[in-house]
Amino acid sequence: MLISSPLASIPVVILGLVLFVIVIGLTWVGMTLGTRVDGKRRSATTVSGDPKAPGAAAADTDHPDDDVNGAIVPAVLGLLALLLGFTFALAVDRFETRRGLVLEEANAIGTAYLQTQILPDPHRARLSALLTRYTDNRIALAEGPSPEQQQRQLGENDQIINDIWSATLAGFDSIKQYDVSSTFVSSINAVIDLDTSRKTGRMAHVPEEVFWMLIIYVLIAAFIIGYIIRTQASFYLSCVMNLLVVMSLMLIMDIDRPASGGIRESQLPMKLLSQSMREQSRAGFDRWRTPPAVQPVSR
Repeated sequence: MLISSPLASIPVVILGLVLFVIVIGLTWVGMTLGTRVDGKRRSATTVSGDPKAPGAAAADTDHPDDDVNGAIVPAVLGLLALLLGFTFALAVDRFETRRGLVLEEANAIGTAYLQTQILPDPHRARLSALLTRYTDNRIALAEGPSPEQQQRQLGENDQIINDIWSATLAGFDSIKQYDVSSTFVSSINAVIDLDTSRKTGRMAHVPEEVFWMLIIYVLIAAFIIGYIIRTQASFYLSCVMNLLVVMSLMLIMDIDRPASGGIRESQLPMKLLSQSMREQSRAGFDRWRTPPAVQPVSR
């Protein structure tokens, strides 16, 4: 869901509590209405003839609507389970895509960081520092900051991307005569491409109309089930079932909120990468490199 949509602006816990109260209320209303209709039907059957007559007793215990009501509940619950299952699959598919992009981006940044060590200073130091800042920025963005902080960090993210490319162009001039230069540029391009992929992935949500349709269906189903049940014990069982349905719907909504939900893709690959880049000394990459030969000064 979009962050500006009405559903996305309401916390999942509050939305679930409000929906559960409404569902219980509709179930109670449906049960009350169904009990009154059934009572009037029984009264009309009794008044129309002798209540001790065999025909009256049969009509009192076996009404044609009973068979219909018995078939409605499985149909309603079956369709509800189908809709919840399809929506859950949509939300989990987007969640898995976002989680896969985290690992893919961490690998791309790590490769670009290693390729950067080919550059001579000051290009190597500049680009290494930018890649480290970029990694930290991506981690901060994924941990669900406030909307104000998110806008600020998104602006910082775009600026770092521009600085990375500017530093790449400056460093490319120093190694353009080597074959490895094209590989270096490709690794930086992969980082930039995945930046767009992750932003797009976090904006991909289950359409909000699907959630509205599910909420409306849950409310109608609660009324129908309440209309069919008659006893207080059945009402309590329906409340438990309604609780499970609402919890399932809230779980789906939470998975579909990558910025504000409680279930988010793990940033462990990015955190391990950031820790590795900070702990590794750039001088360690040069321990087996042959220093460039000093050119004799011509006289």
